Amino acid sequence: MHTASTLARVTALAVGIAGVLAVGHVNAAAFQLKENSAKGLGRAFAGSGSAQGDASIMAVNPAGMRQLDGTQIQGDLSAISFSAKFSGTGRKPTGQPQTGGDGGDAGMIAPVPAAYFHMPLGEKAHFGVSLTAPFGFKTDYDNGWVGRYSGMKTDMKAIDLGFAASYDVNPYVSFGASVFVEHLTIELSNNIDFGTALAQSRVPGFAPGSADGKLTMEGDNNAVGWTVGGLFSPDENTHIGISYRSKVEHKITGGDATFDVPVAAAAVLAQAQPGRFVNTSGKATLTLPASATLSVTHNVNDRWTVMGDVTRTAWSTAFDQVTIDYGSAQPDSVLEFAYRDTTFVSLGADFKLSDTVTLRGGIALDQTPTTNAHRDVRVPDTSRKWLSFGVGWTPSENMEYNFGYTHLFTKDPDVNIAGTTNNQGNSLNGKYKVRGDVLAASFNYKF
Repeated sequence: MHTASTLARVTALAVGIAGVLAVGHVNAAAFQLKENSAKGLGRAFAGSGSAQGDASIMAVNPAGMRQLDGTQIQGDLSAISFSAKFSGTGRKPTGQPQTGGDGGDAGMIAPVPAAYFHMPLGEKAHFGVSLTAPFGFKTDYDNGWVGRYSGMKTDMKAIDLGFAASYDVNPYVSFGASVFVEHLTIELSNNIDFGTALAQSRVPGFAPGSADGKLTMEGDNNAVGWTVGGLFSPDENTHIGISYRSKVEHKITGGDATFDVPVAAAAVLAQAQPGRFVNTSGKATLTLPASATLSVTHNVNDRWTVMGDVTRTAWSTAFDQVTIDYGSAQPDSVLEFAYRDTTFVSLGADFKLSDTVTLRGGIALDQTPTTNAHRDVRVPDTSRKWLSFGVGWTPSENMEYNFGYTHLFTKDPDVNIAGTTNNQGNSLNGKYKVRGDVLAASFNYKF
């Protein structure tokens, strides 16, 4: 029999899958969250680093704290509704149709909180504290779905605690910087088709899909990053913000890889590949990308204000290659990614309806870092268009409430995954119906 050689291919498969799981192979806006402000959401985050009166500016451009009045606190809560429904077919290595359902709705409704505190230090300096979630996503498919060998669950969260300071050189020029501690958690899983590998080795009693196992990866890490920025005002009605957020390198040293192997297959695996496919620790380095933002705000008159933003995110250098190092006999894995750098562009406006009510609107183009050749099932992402609306209510000088809503317009992305050693020859072809909406609310209180 050829059990040893075939199991070596299975080992390579499992390591490759674990590599994908360890980094949370998810994409773009689903991965990079902008939802840190209800006021900003209402205008598609145009003016995120230059607009007046939104404490969330300290997380984007610390120099923008010049636009905040006095000591204040702000709390924001966004609810992201993401739907991803697959339709298509899979093929076993033998060419026969793959068994399983469509996975149900793999999307979710997730809360994204944010909080801010701002305090002036004298007449020219500012201090701020922020709590935000700049990255995160979750998809979860039904057990036994047709694409189970490519992905089951993907759950990733990054939470930042930031400390910002800025200095106003004069009423027209300010500079600022912040340092943040980022906590990252990852949990991901998918099935392993041990039945195919053992059937190819002519082990009696096994056939493709007859001995599904499962691999679950979990890990967490704390890392430090920074943001710098400047705010420049050619006149009292025009403000230009320029900011840069550093990449953040997470070295996960205490990750856990859990293999769920069917009893019948475990006996063969233990004999042919001792020390492999066993629960073990793991190490991996995951780098979250750097980004640069140019933001402009102009007060047209007492009622109208227009804004624009351009953000460039450096995905290609952050997600180029990831190496997974296991604590067991499982060999290391080196994964190559094909992420491209992305651009987010938005335009928005505020209209002051009265002394207490402000209406908002905005549009945006949001590019995905994935391409048709590299899209997978973990987050079937695609570029999207934003349409946003919002309203603000200021019942008193000290209190302000804001509400925002965004609908994402998307094309239905294709997913074409060839049968390779990474999925034991199980291919998947189909299309996703992807939909997204975001609703947010906030309060701001000035002491």
